[in-house]
Amino acid sequence: MSRAALLVLADGRFPAGGHAHSGGAEPAVAAGRITDAASLEDFCRGRLHTSGLVAAGLAAAAATGYDPLLLDEAADARTPAPALRATARRLGRQMMRAARATWPSAALDALARDRPRGAHQPVVLGLAARSAGLTPLDAAYAVAYENVSGPATAVVRLLSLDPFDATAVLARLAPDLDAVAERAAGAAARLAAEGVDALPAASAPLLDLTAEQHAAWPVRLFAS
Repeated sequence: MSRAALLVLADGRFPAGGHAHSGGAEPAVAAGRITDAASLEDFCRGRLHTSGLVAAGLAAAAATGYDPLLLDEAADARTPAPALRATARRLGRQMMRAARATWPSAALDALARDRPRGAHQPVVLGLAARSAGLTPLDAAYAVAYENVSGPATAVVRLLSLDPFDATAVLARLAPDLDAVAERAAGAAARLAAEGVDALPAASAPLLDLTAEQHAAWPVRLFAS
């Protein structure tokens, strides 16, 4: 295993399409729920402990070698908003292209064949992490970080927020990132005994509602 692979996977420049998505930050800014660094931090913390935890659990599970098709179904069950399911699969397709070019593996090829329209992005990322020789905890960290770095980067553009302030928000969230990644990896370790019910199923109804509203906007800066 090369731990440096985790840096490649978590790098915002990895060509997986995440730069085009705000993680719900764009509608939150429009509604006045994110106005500055403090409210961005609140938003990111809430997202991290709900949808971020779910995604981290799915990624960690995929990195254990658990059946990715069962995990993809579990992801659907944990994503009630059609707009977010569509987004997860679009991002999964892009992640699949990048992962197969970077860390080719039979497991990635099989999932691409079985889910030609795209599997959920955290599942693909977890398989990519496994193909790169990373651990389930590594996969959980990558997804947890992505769930807060995406909105933070988006808010820099949406509000002209000072990027130093946005980066400071991510630094203050480090203990939360540790907790979420460890909880996700712990859940993945129970898969053999408990099945997919072991994985987190936290919900964020406001993110679900605003995702549906945002998808209907005629003009928007981000795809989601």
